[in-house]
Amino acid sequence: MARFSRIKACQVMADTGMVPVFYHNDLETSKQVLKACYLGGVRAFEFTNRGDFAHEIFGELNKWAEKECPDMILGIGSVVDAGTASLFLQLGANFVVGPLLNPDIFKVCNRRQVAYIPGCGSVSEIGYAQELGAEVVKVFPAGNVGGPSFVKNVKAPMPWSSIMVTGGVEPTEENLTKWIDAGVTCVGMGSNLFPKDIIAAKEWDKITQLCKDALAIITKARKK
Repeated sequence: MARFSRIKACQVMADTGMVPVFYHNDLETSKQVLKACYLGGVRAFEFTNRGDFAHEIFGELNKWAEKECPDMILGIGSVVDAGTASLFLQLGANFVVGPLLNPDIFKVCNRRQVAYIPGCGSVSEIGYAQELGAEVVKVFPAGNVGGPSFVKNVKAPMPWSSIMVTGGVEPTEENLTKWIDAGVTCVGMGSNLFPKDIIAAKEWDKITQLCKDALAIITKARKK
């Protein structure tokens, strides 16, 4: 079961402002990437359910992280049905993220007090997710449903909304500043934070630096 409460998980996301999104079918690579992010200041990490036997990688990664990255809150992403959510909760997922909103997943996660962050592409979906108990909602694919202006316009009539954006987020000052200025709670970042050539070359220190730089940009943008 999850080691961190849903309140703690959501608070850490809000405090740090960034959740790396990553999948790899090799356990050792996944460990090195997770550790590199941890050294870079990341404290909430989304491993995605993108390949066969992803649950086996996740289970081992989570047990390893408990010892090697004790303050890391590890969650699972790309979850679209309640059965899959239940499987990963048994493996200790601290939060569940999906590309879509499935009310059945809320039942599973709410029962165990684990945060479910559903993917939403409209104001109505965001409102429905909040009605079902979402502490944080994920706007996805953020770059396609309206970008920073969409978030800003949602926050105007619904200022209580805690929004994570994934899709269209880049680790650059220009891009991250726009999202922060729009009022996002945090950003989810995948391939742009983990260039394929860096992963292939096993240059883990470069991932650590990318994380440090991105978090520094977010901190700077929040102080404006």
